[in-house]
Amino acid sequence: MSDVVRLGIVGAGSITLRGLLPHLTMEDAQESVRVVALCDPVVERAQAAAEKFGVDHAYAGFEEMLEAGDVDAVSIASPIGLHYEQGVLAVESGVHVHFNKSMTTTAAEADDLIARARSKGVKLVASPGEMLNPRLQRIKQLIDEGALGTLTWAVTGASFGRYHEQEAGVRHGSDPLTNINPAWYFRKPGGGPLYDMAVYGLHALTGVLGPARRVTAFSGIRIREREFLGQLLPTDMDDQTVMALDFGGALFAFVYGVAAGSLPNMGRPLIFGTKGTINGGVLNGEVIDYPGREVAERFGYTAALPHVAGRHREVEESHVFEDVMQLVDWIRDEKPTIATAEHARHVIEIIEAAYRSAQTGSAQELYTTF
Repeated sequence: MSDVVRLGIVGAGSITLRGLLPHLTMEDAQESVRVVALCDPVVERAQAAAEKFGVDHAYAGFEEMLEAGDVDAVSIASPIGLHYEQGVLAVESGVHVHFNKSMTTTAAEADDLIARARSKGVKLVASPGEMLNPRLQRIKQLIDEGALGTLTWAVTGASFGRYHEQEAGVRHGSDPLTNINPAWYFRKPGGGPLYDMAVYGLHALTGVLGPARRVTAFSGIRIREREFLGQLLPTDMDDQTVMALDFGGALFAFVYGVAAGSLPNMGRPLIFGTKGTINGGVLNGEVIDYPGREVAERFGYTAALPHVAGRHREVEESHVFEDVMQLVDWIRDEKPTIATAEHARHVIEIIEAAYRSAQTGSAQELYTTF
């Protein structure tokens, strides 16, 4: 392998067009990583994206991309329900993998991928790498130092709203790069706001507080059809889930992934203790200082990430770029990352166990850690 990592991207959908390709084809990124191939079952979309961003090869299928032997690593940016199957194909081919969130839909799938990767010497990085953010690292440090006293409870969550139906630039046009249908976000397997959105708060919450031990939940479908360009998209994946996490010692957290509506002014996560509250980047009304704070206040939460500099601060989905670069650094410099598959597996188990709790009416014990 040359010093520049040859990267393939699996899926030419929204995250690829708005984030992966704009970031990874910038000149500074290409000093260490080069996107050499794209694949998408809508091959016209893969071809159009490859032409727009100067990518050498476009394929209809992932197996075809792997068989060509042109890639050292891949970023899997397909619908979440496909991630496990495609991850297995990559690992068995000896190709390193970055998973866009979420890595899989079950803990058993994650177990299998981790074991396969270990046996093959393949590196796995899983988004979202929330604990890479210096603000969260500082929050964890403050809590460990006792800034909140005895922790009592926490809350995090996210809602779908109409975000995916209204994504600018990729949904409402007439050509393959702008007419992407968002139907999969509302379908099994892998749809729903937990795997897609609440996953951020869960990574942050467990990153700061540590692994959870038990989960109990209610879950169901509230909005059974969504309108998109005059078409009704059916929902068969739960779009309303509320759960309680038990971290041990009577420390609990409330987590929601819902169809619409969110708590106001809530950062990720909101943590309470006997000495006060951390809400986003604020401790008891005072702004938390951390490396890169001024940049983050100007350009947004993810602008303080290690690789997000210059024009990267002004492009969408910079946190995804950061996670890919964590894999690139690991491949090139043997520099492991904290955006681990093991952390992703724990969050996936929480989500899976929440659905199981809602079905059975009983609290679920968790077995994973990180």
